[in-house]
Amino acid sequence: MSTTKIIAGLAVMALLAACGNSATQSAATEPPVDLSMDSDERRNQTESTIWTLFDRPDVEAEVQVNRYLWFASLDVLDFLPVQTVDPFTGLIVTGYGTPPGGGGTYRATVHISDPALDARSLSVSLQTRGGAVNAATTRAIEDAILSRARQLRQADGRL
Repeated sequence: MSTTKIIAGLAVMALLAACGNSATQSAATEPPVDLSMDSDERRNQTESTIWTLFDRPDVEAEVQVNRYLWFASLDVLDFLPVQTVDPFTGLIVTGYGTPPGGGGTYRATVHISDPALDARSLSVSLQTRGGAVNAATTRAIEDAILSRARQLRQADGRL
């Protein structure tokens, strides 16, 4: 056998030995994880691997919602039964209900995406049992919510 084949064989064996399962060996020697630390501190103390690249950090984004739009949405759509509300993300989901003096049943989803008292902050989606509602009806509900929000703001004394 030639010397180059022996060296190449030893190099391959050393490489394979280095790829062995070191997780079971290191588990016995690593100290226990301190659960009082947040995930970023624990991540910085643990060994970096390829899988930590895919580990997303715990990000808690604060979304502020305009309170006047929030309360105006609940006021204008008070004829609809509320199914889900989330003031942190600005989402209001209602069930089906009949407006006063109306014949059809509607369902609404309201999303308030910004702390500004602005039309761009408000998104309303209306639905009937038969499907989507025409744009004019949705626009009328949005306008009613914006008008009521302005009234609440004026009543609060902030112009």
